This record gives sequence, C-alpha cells and structure tokens, in this order.
Amino acid sequence: MPIYEFRCKDCSRISEFLFGVAGEQPEMKCRFCGSKKLEKIFSRSNVRANSNRIGSQGGLTCCGRTERCDTPPCSDNGICQR
Repeated sequence: MPIYEFRCKDCSRISEFLFGVAGEQPEMKCRFCGSKKLEKIFSRSNVRANSNRIGSQGGLTCCGRTERCDTPPCSDNGICQR
C-alpha cells in the first residue's frame, strides 16, 4: 500500500496517508489542524550509495562521456570543464 504525503495549506504541516491498492482513499484532512485544504508533495526517498567519490560512480558523466574527469565535472557554474 503506497503512502503519500500532503502539505496543509492552512498550517503548512505535512500529513501522511496510506492508500489501499484497490483504490480505497482515506479521509483527507490535516491530522494537525483538521483542514481539508491539502496539496500532494513529492516525498523524499532514502537511497544509500557505496561512495560519494565521483570517480567510483558508474554510468555517464555530465557531458555524456563514459570516462571520468580528473577534477569534478561541472564544477564551475554547472559547465563541464572539458
């Protein structure tokens, strides 16, 4: 069952709601102030990486090349240094 987060437009606090897989929808009101003025927000996900070093990451670089730069790419105003 997916959990979605909503921000209350009245008190700005975040409430979580559990939705059923068969389309069942919970009562949508802020659990803090009771308001029904809610907006869906994107939830943060928790991803664990093995390393923060750029050289150890797989995949393409910011400029699309497969080999890594000696210095961090896009380190100057988001522009690749190659």
